[in-house]
Amino acid sequence: MNENVQVINHPLVQHKLSLMRMKDTSTRGFRILIREVGTLLAYEVTKDLPVLYKEIETPLMKMNAPFLEGKKLCLVSILRAGNGLLDGFMDLVPSARVGHIGLYRDPETLVAVEYYMKLPELINQRLVLALDPMLATGHSSSAAVTRLKENGASNIRFVCLLAAPEGIEYFAKVHPDVPIYTAAIDEKLNSHAYILPGLGDAGDRIFGTK
Repeated sequence: MNENVQVINHPLVQHKLSLMRMKDTSTRGFRILIREVGTLLAYEVTKDLPVLYKEIETPLMKMNAPFLEGKKLCLVSILRAGNGLLDGFMDLVPSARVGHIGLYRDPETLVAVEYYMKLPELINQRLVLALDPMLATGHSSSAAVTRLKENGASNIRFVCLLAAPEGIEYFAKVHPDVPIYTAAIDEKLNSHAYILPGLGDAGDRIFGTK
């Protein structure tokens, strides 16, 4: 496995992911689960954030207490399915700044086409977490991270639910400096670039569009 990939094997993450994979899980159930998994992933992905100590006063005495250091996190949802993970991350880090990048995969060429982008200020001074449930071919995710870098981001982590070996290979080739955090590495892609065994189309399952 690529050394830049971290698989989050927490039992709660794996249990909820298994429920999401089931074809008879309802739209409502899927939405709840992806939000919950998002919060759990956020906890794991941010466990090494730097802290600084400031003096505070408890009801009993003064103490030096740890606080997050530096600018607020930046969460970037790769539309549209990234919004499913975004909610869970915001539950844990409500002060985070939020950006959106809209991409779709051309059905003929499978190349990512951008249609929207809005990012917070001072992105060059923030840890940026790029969120997209599926790392399939890696083209859309790589294109989104390229746009983040073009706008000044240098400290980036990519977070997904599922990754295919093909997507990991492509992403790592384009962005060897960006670590990938995922809940599972699946077997392969099928002829339509869907992850197998996967969980279907994450966007359709979140928004009930199929």
